[in-house]
Amino acid sequence: MASSANGRPAVPAEPDFRRFFIGYATSLFGSAMAPVAVAFAVLDNGGNGTGLGWVMAARILPIVLVLLAGGVIADRLDSKRVMLTADLLRCATQTTLAVLLLTGRPSLWTMAATVAVWGVGEGFFLPALGALTPELVRDRHRLSDANALLGLARSVATVAGPGTAGIVTAVWGPAAVLLADGASYAIGALALVRLSLPRRPAAEEPASLLADLREGWTEFRSRAWLWTTTAHMGLFNLLVWAPFLVLGPLTAQRRLGGAWAWGLVMAGYGIGAVAGGLAMLGRRPGRPLAVATVASLGWALPSAALAVRAPLAWTAVAALLAGVGSAVVGTLYNSVTQQRVPPDVLARISAFGALGAFVLGPVGLAAAGPVAEHTGASAVLAFGAGWQLVAAAAVLAIPAVRTLGALRPPDPVAASPGLPTAPGPEDAQPGRSPT
Repeated sequence: MASSANGRPAVPAEPDFRRFFIGYATSLFGSAMAPVAVAFAVLDNGGNGTGLGWVMAARILPIVLVLLAGGVIADRLDSKRVMLTADLLRCATQTTLAVLLLTGRPSLWTMAATVAVWGVGEGFFLPALGALTPELVRDRHRLSDANALLGLARSVATVAGPGTAGIVTAVWGPAAVLLADGASYAIGALALVRLSLPRRPAAEEPASLLADLREGWTEFRSRAWLWTTTAHMGLFNLLVWAPFLVLGPLTAQRRLGGAWAWGLVMAGYGIGAVAGGLAMLGRRPGRPLAVATVASLGWALPSAALAVRAPLAWTAVAALLAGVGSAVVGTLYNSVTQQRVPPDVLARISAFGALGAFVLGPVGLAAAGPVAEHTGASAVLAFGAGWQLVAAAAVLAIPAVRTLGALRPPDPVAASPGLPTAPGPEDAQPGRSPT
């Protein structure tokens, strides 16, 4: 077991965290398998590339639309109940789609409507997850380790899930994968039921949805390193990651050897993310946002490798380093947010962060191909790589990001074991993870 510098185990010892981690990791693996099954379900039922695009968009759009409402509801009630409801909804959705495939040939619009409900569940789950993690880890200085483990689970699922889904789909069909995904959500729900967390008391006079959103927005924009890192992530997804995801496979097909080469590049990214998650266990840098921003420089490497026509091996290595950087960024941003944002607005902060980070991604996906037709794929990829270098330097130049120190140890008498410690003077502009 990894250990921190002070000799304490890096893995949080709280039983609630262990229960949640097992359920969450299981549902993540199912979630990583499901897109492969959905894609082949559409194609096997007579759909084409356009139809598949509509079905995939039907999942993504509800996530964006309900994120803010999910954050408000999680803050009003409690994260556990919201996540439990989301898991049960997603379990029902995947099971229903599997039954439809087993008993007939559902129409394209039926499948799109079903995956849209799946997306609604995910949109409610994500902001609640950001608020739940601090409740599972009493030692605020173990939050970094908890987030590293959760990120590690996501990385492992990203690497192993699609390959497993491909094999199961080929042997038993997409319905089998979707049934397994439904079961994985049921396991996640069971883990949530078993958490022994105190129920949050309801407010005597709940504010309106708009008032709650306004309060969350005020908290969000008042923290310079919060909206700065969110803007950094949003523009990265627009200008760097979306073009890489669209033009990378095209470049691999034309020059690197085809689908297997692209699979190798993406596997390198996943392996790097796993390695980065392991490396973060037990480590709490003194300037977490500065370290995270430096780590984000690695995101420029895969696009740069494709732009300069690097060989496959070097492109895969560049993707691996980017994966390491992704794990470092996600772990530190999430930990800083959970340590310094008041618990009663944390879900809304997470929702605003996720919305800002990812809302421009679909625009980048749609624009990358047409822009590349006029300027060339290498030019688009090179611009993205250059942008990432400049953006990271600009973020580091902001004092609220560069100088923010690690959270001080709590007063053992004054600190409540279930809540973050009181913010210090450096918290005039606290923040949240955009990942």
